[in-house]
Amino acid sequence: MRVPLISVGILSGKEIEFSFPIKFISSDETESSGMQKAIYRDGKIHWQGKEYNELSFTPQQGAPAFFELKDVTIGINFHWERKEVQKFKGELKIIVEGEQLTAINIISIEEYLISVISSEMSATASLELLKAHAVISRSWLLNKWKTESRKQEMKNEKTGKSIQKDSATCSPSFVSDSQFIKWYDHEAHKNFDVCADDHCQRYQGITRASTPQAIEAVTATRGEVLMYAGTICDARFSKCCGGAFEEFQNCWENVKHPYLIGQRDCKIEDQLPDLTIETEADKWIRTSPVAFCHTQDKKILSQVLNNYDQETTD
Repeated sequence: MRVPLISVGILSGKEIEFSFPIKFISSDETESSGMQKAIYRDGKIHWQGKEYNELSFTPQQGAPAFFELKDVTIGINFHWERKEVQKFKGELKIIVEGEQLTAINIISIEEYLISVISSEMSATASLELLKAHAVISRSWLLNKWKTESRKQEMKNEKTGKSIQKDSATCSPSFVSDSQFIKWYDHEAHKNFDVCADDHCQRYQGITRASTPQAIEAVTATRGEVLMYAGTICDARFSKCCGGAFEEFQNCWENVKHPYLIGQRDCKIEDQLPDLTIETEADKWIRTSPVAFCHTQDKKILSQVLNNYDQETTD
């Protein structure tokens, strides 16, 4: 089965600077390489003296390639917020959103996951930890997909029409032998599927996907997801561990999932304090409760945390 593609919103601005180390082909079949700049003006994309409503770039057929984007903001609203030059595989797409441009990366889901587990945590973490993260991140992503009936596929086959993205929801789609898969319910991003920062999952292209174990973790778990009662789990996660599992409805949205209940994360302590009592909450926050993940070992932390997360720990 062909691996589905996902569209990831990377950055927005009045101008977007990018570069191609080898020749890329634009949507109007213009060949280009080197430094490039797209500018927003009067509701259009201006690039190389022409106007566009939408512009995309793909590497030459069969060529292993990446493109670079300048001034990508990471850690939005965090104390370590910064701008980076980042590298991405796949297709670069530039669209107009409001009165600015947005750069979007079109990439396969599995390539996306390699970057996510190397961006959310360090790509030098242990293989088993990276594999667990790959399954969680894949579950979060695929939980957002919904299956339509085979009838839609057959209808398109009979009419000879190809299946396209739904422009109203910007839903990616792909066809297998028995399914037509389509994205739903991600209202925050109307023109792409997910963003590249903490609002969704950190995604920084191939900038940090630098270790064989990160690639092996995604390859070894290919297609693996967390499931409950025949449905892929909504595995949204937070790295802020306080020694307890919080219930889904208290963090994300008012939906109670039976597969996620509040409990301690270790066997030494099994009782959760009543954090609705102020004194209990104060004690929990100001002390270091027994927790499975609690460590001050700098070697372990350096293997698990990216440099900016290490800054937060310090």
